[in-house]
This record gives sequence, structure tokens and C-alpha cells, in this order.
Amino acid sequence: MEVIQQLIGRLHPVVVHLPIGFIITGLLLQWYDRKEKQLTNIIALVFLWGFIAAIIACISGYCLYLGEGYAFDTVALHLWSGVFTALFSLLMFLRLKEVFEKNFLKRLPIVMLSFSLLFLISITGHLGGNITHGSDYLTEPLPQNIKSFLGIRVETYEMPVLQEDNWEEAFLYEDVVQPILNNKCVSCHNPKKDKGELQLDGENGILTGGENGAVLKPNDPDNSSLYTRLVLPLDHEDHMPPKDKTQLTKEEIKIIKTWIANNNNFDKKIGELGLQRELFAAFFPKTNKSLYPKARVAEASKDSIVALKNKGLHIEPISMDNNFLKVSCTNSPLFGDEDIKSLAPVIKQTVYLDLGDTKITDDVFEVISQFPNLTVLKLDNTDITGKGIEKLKGLEHLTILNLTDTGFKEEYLSVLSSVKQLKTIYLYNTPLAETNVDKIIEGTHYNFGNYKLPIMATDTIVY
Repeated sequence: MEVIQQLIGRLHPVVVHLPIGFIITGLLLQWYDRKEKQLTNIIALVFLWGFIAAIIACISGYCLYLGEGYAFDTVALHLWSGVFTALFSLLMFLRLKEVFEKNFLKRLPIVMLSFSLLFLISITGHLGGNITHGSDYLTEPLPQNIKSFLGIRVETYEMPVLQEDNWEEAFLYEDVVQPILNNKCVSCHNPKKDKGELQLDGENGILTGGENGAVLKPNDPDNSSLYTRLVLPLDHEDHMPPKDKTQLTKEEIKIIKTWIANNNNFDKKIGELGLQRELFAAFFPKTNKSLYPKARVAEASKDSIVALKNKGLHIEPISMDNNFLKVSCTNSPLFGDEDIKSLAPVIKQTVYLDLGDTKITDDVFEVISQFPNLTVLKLDNTDITGKGIEKLKGLEHLTILNLTDTGFKEEYLSVLSSVKQLKTIYLYNTPLAETNVDKIIEGTHYNFGNYKLPIMATDTIVY
């Protein structure tokens, strides 16, 4: 019996449109035939169909209310307005058809019944929309200034934001988990709309669970429906949130899983639980700090850029917000030390210089040191050994240096270490990579690459 009830209830979104269609059709025909009065019998029949369809919609809607766990206060007005819509549709049929020998309904003006039906069908549909999409489904797209003018107060929840200097002091549940639930789950699981009899707006509701029992199993996220429903395929019937709602990000899902795996504690700080910083990186404030200098430079001559491109160089703007350029010699393998002087017309605009896979040598450092805004320098797969690299000290914006697959020697390491502004230095497949790496990289920003994945048992299988 319960299965039949649920099936009837889930038909409500389908059948609910039938009475709307019949009643609106009847009202339009009534307006069209207001003078000739030739379609009265047909219009009466349309309103009768509207009455029957409205009764079916009311029954299916009531079954949906019983099966989906909505609070009665939430659906009451919608339900009763639907009932009155059905009754007024019946009254309109009886008024037009004159079924009774002494039709007392003749005293009711048809215009009054028509406007009453139009009002009832409109308010019933609006209330249904409120239940399905939320009370602000019509006003939500409006700009904030219009909302303020109309006196609409929209309840919003802040997404979790942690500060990098004290993230361990934040409470895992209060400062991270609950804000995630507020933004992605509470619209359907709150005291006014406890879908599935589940409320997720606070500790009590979460621990109480819903119509199917508890949603948490401490320390066992894989058997906790609060987590398992999040990772079901999007088209799965039990996936939450529903696919037409805003989904949780993979970082937010991982937070929920971690919280449950740590005994779904409601009052411990992140630091007390010993959780890793990487887990919360997505919740740190986003900064717009650019890798490149903030200095303003004049636009490079278009003729100069065309001339350099004709020599085989690739030149493109870094951003539409400034005049900085990226210069690459990737397609010019014969580019040498003398050719670097041809970049003089764009010397101030160049912030990214790729000299990889070319014929340059250590003599190039003399010219490179004159690029005032150079930030990224790639010298990989060249004959660079490091001699003269101290000339790069004057490049105050140089942040990234790539020396991969070069002959960079250990004797120039101390000079390289003195270039304080460097953040990352790539030294993979250089003579340095063969020495004691642990001592070399201590307190520096060197990257030697050559990363290896651990061997797995499946790697030894012979097919």
C-alpha cells in the first residue's frame, strides 16, 4: 500500500498541470465567446474536466506530502487553495450547464467566478512553486538594489573561509561542515521543509536522522548516508543534492567524509584532530596576487613585434590588463647569444623569456641582466654551465628559473643561492642531481624532479 501511495504521490508534478491547462483554456474560451454565447456547453465541459483533474492533483499532492516528509505547515495553504480551485471549477460547470431545475447558482455572476478561478489557480501554482523551488524562486534573480527597494530580505549563508595563519584554531563542524550544509543541503532539510523527515540545520537534526534512520555512523563514512549519497552518480535516484540543485565540490565532499571519519565531532578544533593543511586549502581566501610586476610599461612597437615574429620568435601578451609580453624561441633552435640582442625593442615589456632548446651559452647572462621586468626565465636543454649567472642578481622580479637538462655545475650553486628573489629553480637532469640532494635543497627552493611512483603489485603482472 505504501508503494502505491508513493507512486501516486510522485505523479503529482505531472498531473498538476492538467487542471491548470483546462481552467486557463476555459477562461480564455469564455472571454472569446463573451458576446456570441455559442460555446457555453463546450466551456462548461472544459471546466468539468478541470474539476476532475484538480481532484486528482489534490489526491496525488496529498500522497506526495505523506511520502516525502514535508511539514504540514509548509503545504497546508497550497493544499487548501488546490481544493478551493477544484470546487470553484465545479461551480463554474454547474453555473454554465444549469444542471439543476432551479439553479440557485444563477445568482452568482459568471465574471466573479471567472476572476475567482483565475486568482485561485494563480495562487495555487505560486505556492506550489514555493514548495518546489523555494519561496524566493521568482525574486532570486533580481538585482540586490531592486530587492532592497521591494523590501525583500534574502537569507544567505556564508561559505566557509579559513585564515592561513590560524586555520588550525577553527572548529571543524561549526566553521566548515555546517556552512557547507547550510549552502548545499539546508534548503530542503530544515524545520519548514524536512524532506525525508531530515533536518540538517543543526546538531540535533543531524544526529536524529530521517525517515530511513540515522544518516551518520561515527568513524565510518562509507556506511553513513550523509556521505554516501553525495558520491552516488548524478543520475542516481538517491543522489543528493538532486541533480538540478547546486552540487558539493570535491573539496566539500572530502570535508564531510573527514568529519565523519573523525567521529563526526561537533566541538573540536581542526588542530586538535591533527588534520592536514591541504584538506582546507580550498577554503583559504583567494588572492589576486600576480606573478608579474605591478609596474606600468609602454606598449611595445607593433613593427618591432612583427619583425621579431618574422625571425621565428613567438610573442604574445601576458594579459589584457598590461603591456607585458611572453617571448619564446621554441621554434628557433638556432637562436644564439648574438640573437638575444634582437630583443632590445621589447626588453622592458618581456617578463617571460623562453630560451630552451636553443644554442645559447653562459655569455647570454650579460644581455639577460638588462631585462628589468623579467620574471620567468627558461634555459632548459642548453649549454648553460652557470658561469656568469651572478649577473642575474640585479633582476629584482626574477621568480622562476628553469635549468633542466643543462650542465649547471655545483661550483655556481652558492651564487645561485644568493639570488634571493628566486622562488623556484628547476635543476632536473643536471650534474647537481647526481650529488647529495638532501644537503643541497635544505632551506632552498630547488626542484630536482625525477619523481618516481612506488611499484605496485599489479605492475609485475605479465599479460
